[in-house]
Amino acid sequence: MQTVPVLGLATLQPLGHARLQAFPRGPVPRISVQLQKIRSRPVQLEAKKRGDANVARFLPKDRDNEKAAAEVQQQVPIPPPASVPAAAEGNNYSPEFVRRRLLVFVGIVIGYTTFYLTRGSLTYSAPAMVADSSLGFNLTHIGTMTSIFPMAYGVSKFAAGVLSTGVSPRLLLGLGLMATAAVNLAFGASSTMTVFCVLWGLNGMLQGVGAPACATILTRWFAAKERGTFWGMWNIAHNLGGFLAPVIVGGCAKAFGWRWGMWAPGLIGVVIGLFVLTAVRDKPTDLGYPAVDAPAAGAATAAAKPAEEKEEKGKGGSMMDYLGSVLKLPSIWALAFTYFFIYVVRQGVTSWLVFYLMAEKGAADAGSAALTVSGLELGGLAGSTVAGFLSDKAIRGAKQGVGLVGKRIQVVMAYTVGMAAALLALQAVPAEAKALQWIAIAALGFTIYGPQMLIGLSGAELVSPGAVGASQGILGWIAYLGAANAGIPLSHIVQSHGWGGFFTALLGACGVALLLLTTVANAQSYGQREAKKAIVA
Repeated sequence: MQTVPVLGLATLQPLGHARLQAFPRGPVPRISVQLQKIRSRPVQLEAKKRGDANVARFLPKDRDNEKAAAEVQQQVPIPPPASVPAAAEGNNYSPEFVRRRLLVFVGIVIGYTTFYLTRGSLTYSAPAMVADSSLGFNLTHIGTMTSIFPMAYGVSKFAAGVLSTGVSPRLLLGLGLMATAAVNLAFGASSTMTVFCVLWGLNGMLQGVGAPACATILTRWFAAKERGTFWGMWNIAHNLGGFLAPVIVGGCAKAFGWRWGMWAPGLIGVVIGLFVLTAVRDKPTDLGYPAVDAPAAGAATAAAKPAEEKEEKGKGGSMMDYLGSVLKLPSIWALAFTYFFIYVVRQGVTSWLVFYLMAEKGAADAGSAALTVSGLELGGLAGSTVAGFLSDKAIRGAKQGVGLVGKRIQVVMAYTVGMAAALLALQAVPAEAKALQWIAIAALGFTIYGPQMLIGLSGAELVSPGAVGASQGILGWIAYLGAANAGIPLSHIVQSHGWGGFFTALLGACGVALLLLTTVANAQSYGQREAKKAIVA
């Protein structure tokens, strides 16, 4: 029987896929369907062009091979050339990238700390203002100004979150800080109540740009498996700013008068704002580095370009488009209402613990009670840092297909249970056990600030990169409503049902928060959802 000589794949390839059909069926090396289509298209086109099907079938042009190779490259991602700085390959970052990213991180931490400095300037300058006879102020005047700020700030949190979807977060952070610094400088140069109220309301409107801008920058510079740790460390800016404000503002107001209590943070804010504009960049690609989060393996063949390039293409969408994409996510609303109840506990504790310690735990005066409450901030500093680390560890150990945001939510759930336990412990501690009271309050701060940090991070990871600011605005707005409900409503509960009713209300808030969290305990990140869509497509 006559046999057909077996040709190697290298011999068959130049002849095109059509040539293979001339041979009898047999153990011919398998060639992927995709490669067959790629090679056959240019061959057929060339055949039609030259009018010689046989020649076109066996002798494809070089440019057809180049075109086919280009199509293959579009389907299969290839590593960047050596000339392009590599940010990460499996999270193994280059030393150059690590140094540059550290500068960005330092910039947003110092920047947001200074926001807290310019926010607390009136609080710690107020005693010196009341003491200034030329102003003729009393506590009512101070109370009027301070009541304007939270109303303006609540609106600002939402508006700034939406605005950040279409504006550079670096410019929002740097210029926003310099603007609030300018307000502090103008406040220190003023002398009338009307101007004071207008300026302090304006300061409240400007303060809201800081957190959404930082959240957007964090999600772009830090990959999902490490983001929780760095988000937790950034969250220390809240505690650091709260610590520095009485030291710097109060010290300057006492030594040089209330005007310098406003001017000092204003001048610091201008300098730090310039530093932020110099040090911070919106995302790694602005400096030639690739995105830190590589596309998911399942989506690699469907989308070879990184997620950030897709975002660039989507910038034609309006801010309302981004807002709409956030508003339609049920998981965002579950987190938002969880935030509401977490902030009821947080604001309730910070506003009423001093009164509780004086009334029920034998604190001699407000000063000694405040000393015991100091454990709240120190515990919070540790709690947010540990929460970020634990959630990152949970994500690194997650199995394929498990919701990554859900892993962070499970940490929040554990913290919420701990929050309820800390409330019960504080209520049970004897009045004479001052050290145990401090420990219970520190544990309460630990369990409050962990969820406060992780809920914001989880919300950022549920949405597209362009909608991160909008998610933070919505979460912050709902959280603010929760904080507002910790004022008058809780005061009525204390007056009607005593401090036992106060703790029952806070424990109830923990319980509702826990129920809401169960609905998102397996939530997938935006990247996971997009990868799944690409596989299905």
